[in-house]
Amino acid sequence: MTHKQLVLDNWEFRASGDESWLPAAVPGTVHTDLLRSGLIDQPFYGTNEHRLQWIDKKDWEYRTTLQLDEGWESLAVTELNFAGLDTYADVYVNNVHALSADNMFLAWTVDVKGLLRAGENEILVKFRSVVTEDLPKLEQLGYDLPAPNDQSELGGLEEKRISVFARKAPYHYGWDWGPRFLTSGIWREAVLTGRNAAAIADVYIRQDEVKEASARLTAIVEVDAPDSWAGTLRMTVEGQEWTREVTLEPGKGVVELDLVIDQPRLWWCNGLGAPELTTFRAELLENGAVLADAEVRTGLREIKLIRQPDAKGASFKFELNGVPVFAKGANHIPNDSFITEVSEERYRHEIASAAESNMNMLRVWGGGFYEEEVFYRLCDEYGLLVWQDFMFACSMYPGDEVFLENVRKEAEYNVRRLRNHPCIALWCGNNEIDSAWAQFEENKGWGWKEKLSGEVRETLWTAYEEIFHRILPEAVTAHHPGIDYWPSSPLRELTNDADQHSVRIAGDGDVHYWGVWHGIEPFENYNVKVGRFMSEYGFQSFPELKSVLTYAEEKDMELESEVMLAHQKNGRGNQIIKEYMDIYLPEAKDFKSFLYMSQILQAEAMRMAIESHRRNKPYCMGTLYWQMNDCWPVASWAGMDYYGRWKALQYTARRSFNDVMLSVEVTDGDNVQVHAVSDLPGALAGALVLRLHAFSGAVLKEWKQSVQLAADSSAVVFTVPLAELMAGLDAKQVVLAASLLAEDGTLLERKEHYFAAAKELTLEQPVLTVAEVPGSGGLSFTVSTDVLARGVYLTAEQEGIFSDNYFDLLPGQVKTVQFLRRRADAAAGAGMETGAGAGVETVETGAKAGAGAGVATGVKAGAGVPYFVPAAPQGLEVRSMADYVN
Repeated sequence: MTHKQLVLDNWEFRASGDESWLPAAVPGTVHTDLLRSGLIDQPFYGTNEHRLQWIDKKDWEYRTTLQLDEGWESLAVTELNFAGLDTYADVYVNNVHALSADNMFLAWTVDVKGLLRAGENEILVKFRSVVTEDLPKLEQLGYDLPAPNDQSELGGLEEKRISVFARKAPYHYGWDWGPRFLTSGIWREAVLTGRNAAAIADVYIRQDEVKEASARLTAIVEVDAPDSWAGTLRMTVEGQEWTREVTLEPGKGVVELDLVIDQPRLWWCNGLGAPELTTFRAELLENGAVLADAEVRTGLREIKLIRQPDAKGASFKFELNGVPVFAKGANHIPNDSFITEVSEERYRHEIASAAESNMNMLRVWGGGFYEEEVFYRLCDEYGLLVWQDFMFACSMYPGDEVFLENVRKEAEYNVRRLRNHPCIALWCGNNEIDSAWAQFEENKGWGWKEKLSGEVRETLWTAYEEIFHRILPEAVTAHHPGIDYWPSSPLRELTNDADQHSVRIAGDGDVHYWGVWHGIEPFENYNVKVGRFMSEYGFQSFPELKSVLTYAEEKDMELESEVMLAHQKNGRGNQIIKEYMDIYLPEAKDFKSFLYMSQILQAEAMRMAIESHRRNKPYCMGTLYWQMNDCWPVASWAGMDYYGRWKALQYTARRSFNDVMLSVEVTDGDNVQVHAVSDLPGALAGALVLRLHAFSGAVLKEWKQSVQLAADSSAVVFTVPLAELMAGLDAKQVVLAASLLAEDGTLLERKEHYFAAAKELTLEQPVLTVAEVPGSGGLSFTVSTDVLARGVYLTAEQEGIFSDNYFDLLPGQVKTVQFLRRRADAAAGAGMETGAGAGVETVETGAKAGAGAGVATGVKAGAGVPYFVPAAPQGLEVRSMADYVN
């Protein structure tokens, strides 16, 4: 039987009405095609964004020609498949209209058997401007739909916010960290397929019950047969085999087969075990011969969202294979304004960075897009759970039947597309809309509904409930059973009264806490504003100088320069950073120093938040900061900048997410408390050593005691009155160093605590010494100092990370560090992954980072070559905070 496939990748494009055609990349976008042809300047440089808004006002055309042999004409089925069209498009085959598309998030397939011929064929795709397509919808509606992140003014549309009408990535219209680039193009693969026989269209491994003893599964196989067909379905997995005789009518049919696997290899998230993956093979047999086949890879696991009433409200926690998971991670946004520019290596860098940072969860935020397959595959491999938003954020949406039907198709398609990935832990309806609208509380939320008439308010809320309380949960229930649905983040619970909205921190639901930053509240509020699951919070910083110089020149190096403001999308963002810096840090000596100091500030804010959330376990069972990454080079909340360079925040998150953590807190009762937090599955015995140091390194006071930490616990392990601790000492001249040692003396965790703000400390200029570790081949080196050095900052000429960076160092400590380069060829092989702190010495005792009972610290089992590879750093330099302040 004949099966044919032709990938369509030889394209050209033009603006509609132009005579000449130019080469185009597919997958791609019109902006990147224009850039490659030299017709526009680099979109991210300077203020070029403002001068490229004309692109989205035009219609664009893409075409390709195919040479087909006569064999194509004899095939029973010939289909043209577009995995992604952005967004309003008409497809013509040999000048005959074949398809109309209106949703960026859908794949489009059309039967073209009668439209193709032997010889030359032309495929033409005409993209209509989303601006000219959707402006009439707004005018016809007669009132504005709330969409505050739509930067319509920058796009030349005044206050006409049209982003809500198109099923297109919302961030393309601008956000408070991203530019406005309304792309068009064939953004996922285009393929022509043909066949004479039945084909397997989809395989879903439904996990009915997964336990350590056995996994009860159902293989749901969708078969597309051009004619009636009878034969055998065979499923194989790891040496086991199941078969079923089937008879199919023409068209699509579904065949189910029950599977039982004894002693299954369970999939675990990072920190709890190996992310074991299992491959299932489906085959259609005709007279014993394989007619069609398909493979899917999944992980066998049970994941649940547990919301159990308790004395303080109701829990909000995930359980994986019956084990509670404290979620540690961040919010993920798209890695680029131009999605097709993100290579597998860039995805691997992000996911490997998350795993290296001891994360176990990423939230795919609802203002981007349903991510590429490689993103979820890597999350599967590295053991990262995914909180998956549907693509709705910070807006109210139309409720007409055409729009709602489009949403139904989008939900079904994307749930089905992603459901085999074991990383998917939760489907969430939208980002922040329930609390922004606050239906059941007048004068709460974001002030949207108060500007609208009662009739309009009712209309919009009816549409909201139809989408988020019916269409989306029905799609999850029907196509991804066993995975929980959460209507909006944040939310307390669906109660249809004022208790529903997360407009204040309560004892249930998830929380977006923005009192720090948007509310200009002090960092210390992180210690008291703690919910059951902190799904958003954050603080901004600038990227490092090397990254800033990719979009700015020396003349632009001012906080309020035109270019700096163009690369700060959050209104007063630059001034907010400055205001907080004036409170907490010494004054930066110039703008380039301000870049570094902004990262120190951001890292300190997030350290306080993460430690507070983890101290409050099990009341709080998740902390996902905003945000993991950037879509262009910009001042933002990201822990890694657009180029993947780790900010101080990323290193701080790595330390703060360690399986064993110490946290020092001064309570309202003026007691100094040392908390020990363990995410380990087993109990831990060790010793706590506390030393109060002068900045010269001298030990002023010392305490040592044994510690018994229960599995998966948080406890206060030491308390001393502040007055006793500081008796006769100046708070501006001492630091408390807390160390937790394993029974064999291995250092598990170390934490410094200061008793005055950094701006008040009496610091001297340290002399930092770097020395190669003998016998390391230049791969390891030590850092030491003569006086307290804060924010020790290592740099190298190559792209990569350090095993630790932006750390504080006291005299007498010898910090052993490695440089880890990005492995550019990592995408060449599957499974090249590394565990947190893989084989890297990062503490002065030489203990491996993250070492603890039952936790692997090297490359994960069967992982192959790690992504981050030790290398000798070129042009190594070391500085500290003292080099950047007056």
